[in-house]
Amino acid sequence: MSDEGIVLDGAKVFWQGLLPRLKAERLVLGLSVVLALLAAFAGIPVLAILPLWIVFVAALLSRNAAPARPVAAAASTQAEKGGDPLIPVLNALDMPVIVIAADETVLFQNVAAEKAFGTIPPESYLSARVRSPGILDMVRETIATGKVNQIEHTERLPSDAVYVVRVAPADIGAGDSGRRVFLLTYRDISQARRIDRMRSDFVANASHELRTPLASLRGFIETLQGPARSDPKAQEKFFGIMHEQVTRMSRLVDDLLSLSRLELKAHIAPEDRVDLVPLLGHVRDSLAPLAEALDVTVALDVPGAPVFVQGDRDELVEVFENLVENACKYGQEGKKVDVRLTGGEGGGAEVAVTDYGPGIPAEHVPRITERFYRVNVEASRSKKGTGLGLAIVKHILTRHRARLLIHSEVGKGTVFTVRF
Repeated sequence: MSDEGIVLDGAKVFWQGLLPRLKAERLVLGLSVVLALLAAFAGIPVLAILPLWIVFVAALLSRNAAPARPVAAAASTQAEKGGDPLIPVLNALDMPVIVIAADETVLFQNVAAEKAFGTIPPESYLSARVRSPGILDMVRETIATGKVNQIEHTERLPSDAVYVVRVAPADIGAGDSGRRVFLLTYRDISQARRIDRMRSDFVANASHELRTPLASLRGFIETLQGPARSDPKAQEKFFGIMHEQVTRMSRLVDDLLSLSRLELKAHIAPEDRVDLVPLLGHVRDSLAPLAEALDVTVALDVPGAPVFVQGDRDELVEVFENLVENACKYGQEGKKVDVRLTGGEGGGAEVAVTDYGPGIPAEHVPRITERFYRVNVEASRSKKGTGLGLAIVKHILTRHRARLLIHSEVGKGTVFTVRF
């Protein structure tokens, strides 16, 4: 509801309450008028009497005025005093519910509706608050026909939200005292829509990632069957490229299977105790050939005492292998990667993986853990990345109830911190 609408409704309530108070105090008001006239006849200036009389009348009327409180809360209290058992039930629902009369005025809204759409003063018209022509037309059709209707509605402000809006008639009471009202309900399906969109994007991205190497393999096979049938040098070259493409597809399928397994057990926290000190040493040793090939030094800084966390050893190895391998590949220019473990002895453990490469532009940082998201597509593919490594890291850490913090400065490098 706009500020102007709220002001108009407040003025309406004020003037509706003024007349009963004037009637209640008519005797005292009449006496005050007589006294004012006698004072004027006695020679007291009217300009001196009038302000005092106005102050007296205002104090008299405010004495019987009802205490100010939210209109919707007052209506709810009146309904509860009237013994309507539906009010507590509607307020207990987590779904916004608005009760409408046959003349399209709002009779009641539950607590969930107030939180979602703000307070709607009772007896105000629904069209003063709901601006969607589709919802208003649906409500009018149900009022006219008595049939249940529903539509899908998207709210853009304050944030995107998708609702299934349903209106249905309800008969309250029986006999001559009964009346028909209409319940307007909003079922939030925003999360379901986001999941559907993510699933569609995932299928599209996975199909695209697989289609490229498959198309490449098909082209090379056709070439080997045709023009290069009798060319040993071309065959050797093409077989090498085909092997790279098959390896790429194999990595992609392995990563997709890892994601699927992680999603199936995302709600189950691991129960084993894992010492991070030897685990990080194992990660460094296993990636030593890659680091040497890239001319990168991996420096490990760990405490002398064990640092235990609750987790799955194989999954944590996969996390730190992904982070250190990415740091070696994409921070190759810095020639160095630091892996530092802190915490332990009752405190939360932290592992920071730091590279000194080109860094990540700020606009890309919030999205780099998304599936198939790449800052630089060509650079990622040239370094044999699948676009799923950080998504796998994020899923594993979510299962371990841990966080991944990313800090990067362009030209200075990037720090990935795993906080348990």
